[in-house]
Amino acid sequence: MVEPKLPEGWINTSLGKVVEYGKTDKCELSDVSSDTWVLELEDIEKDSSKILQQLDAAKRPFKSTKNRFNKGDVLYGKLRPYLNKIVLADNSGVCTTEIIPLNAEPQVDNKFLFYWLKSETFLSYVKEVSYGVNMPRLGTKDAIAAPFILAPLAEQKVIAEKLDTLLAQVETTKARLDRIPKILKRFRQSVLAAAVGGKLTDELGKSKSADLIQSSISIGFETDIAPNGWSWQKLTDLAKLESGHTPRKSVSEYWDGGDVYWLSLQDIRELHGKIAQDTKHKPTTLGIQNSSARLLPPGTVCFCRDISVGYVTIMGKSMSTTQHFANWICGEKLDNKFLMYSFMAAKDHLLISGQGTTVKTIYMPALKKMRILIPSVKEQTEIVRRVEEIFSYAEAIESKANAALRRVNSLTQSILAKAFRGELTEQWRKDNPELIGGENSAEALLKKILAEREKSQPKLKPGSKRATA
Repeated sequence: MVEPKLPEGWINTSLGKVVEYGKTDKCELSDVSSDTWVLELEDIEKDSSKILQQLDAAKRPFKSTKNRFNKGDVLYGKLRPYLNKIVLADNSGVCTTEIIPLNAEPQVDNKFLFYWLKSETFLSYVKEVSYGVNMPRLGTKDAIAAPFILAPLAEQKVIAEKLDTLLAQVETTKARLDRIPKILKRFRQSVLAAAVGGKLTDELGKSKSADLIQSSISIGFETDIAPNGWSWQKLTDLAKLESGHTPRKSVSEYWDGGDVYWLSLQDIRELHGKIAQDTKHKPTTLGIQNSSARLLPPGTVCFCRDISVGYVTIMGKSMSTTQHFANWICGEKLDNKFLMYSFMAAKDHLLISGQGTTVKTIYMPALKKMRILIPSVKEQTEIVRRVEEIFSYAEAIESKANAALRRVNSLTQSILAKAFRGELTEQWRKDNPELIGGENSAEALLKKILAEREKSQPKLKPGSKRATA
C-alpha cells in the first residue's frame, strides 16, 4: 500500500501502536445486571453506524462469553468487516466477541479513531486481509498491523468536530432524498384514484365527478355512485376472463430449451404497472400443449389473484401464465391500460376483499362478480394519456433524486478522505503552528503512547519471556 503524503506534524503508523486491539474484558451472564445493554452485530446498521435496537440482559439473556465495553468506546465489528459496522458507545454494556471494544484515549481521540475505521483506506485494507469465504473476519494480527494515520491530538479533536458537522449534513440530505420515492409512490396512487374516479377529466364530464366509495373496482355490488357519464359495469361483460396453468416441472421435455413466454409470480412485482416483454421462466410448446395453460394475445391484462394479490401487468407479446393470474382480454368498450390502472388504484381494496388469513386469494367466483366503473372509451383513452404524462414527470423526478442520492452516498468517503489528507484543517494548522510541532507533533505523541504502554506492562522476572499473540 502506497502511503499518502501527510501534512506537517502527522505520521503513518499502525493501529496496534495507538490502541491495544484485542485486549478485552470478558464476562458471563452471571457477571452483569439485568439492565445491562447487550449488543449484537445485528443491532448495528451497516455503513450508517445507527443502532437499530437496544436490548438489555433481561430481554436478551446470553449463554456465550461477552466482551465488556464502556461509554465512549469505539465498537468495531470484525465479522464481515466490509459491512462497516462501527459505533461509538453511548453507554456501557457487553457485546458479542465478534465486536472489539477499543479505547485509545487520552492520547488519541476516540471519535478520530472511529472515523478512521470507517475510511476507505482502512476498509480497503481489511477487505484484502480478511479470512474466511462465507463469513470473513479481520484477524487480530492483521488488525494490529492495519494502517493508521496519526495527527497531533489537538488537530484530531478539530477534525472529529468538523466531521461531525459535515457528515450530519450529509445524513440530513440523504434522509430527505430517501423520502422522495415514498412521496412519489403516494402521489402516483393519488393520481390513479383521481383518474379512475373521473377527477382527471372533470371538464369532459362537465365537472360532475363523484367521490367514490372505497374503490373503482368492486367484488359484487357496493355502490351506484358514479361521475356524470360514467357507469358501473360487470367486468366479464367487457373483457373475457382466462386463467393459466403450470406445465409439470418433473417432465424435462416441458421445460428444457423452452421459448414460450410464461408469466409467473417471480415476474409480477417487477412488472407491476408495466408492459411485460419477457419472463424469467419459459416452458416449451409441448409443455403448454400438455397443460391447461394457453397462449393469450398481446394486450391481455394479467391480474395476480393470490400470494401477490393486486399486482398487474399487460402482455407486450403473446404469453401464457401460471394459475395465480386472472387474465382479462378486453373488448372494444374497455381500454386495457385503463383496466390496468383501475386495478392498480383498487389494489389495497381488493387485497382486503380477498379470502384467507395467511395467504390472501381472490377466487374465480369472486372474479366473475367484479364490477368496474368506466366512462366512454374516448374518455378512458384520454385518462390513460394524462396518467402516463403525469407518471413520466414523476419518473423524471425520481430518476434525478436517485442520481442525487448516489452522489450524496459517495460524499461520506470523499469527506473522510479529505479529513485524513489534512484538507479540512489546513487553515487551522496555519493558525496554530505551536499545536502541531515539537512536543505536540504526532511523532512525539506516538513516543508518549508507546512509553506509557511499556510502563503499564507487568514487569517480568529475570530469565522469563513475555508471551506474544
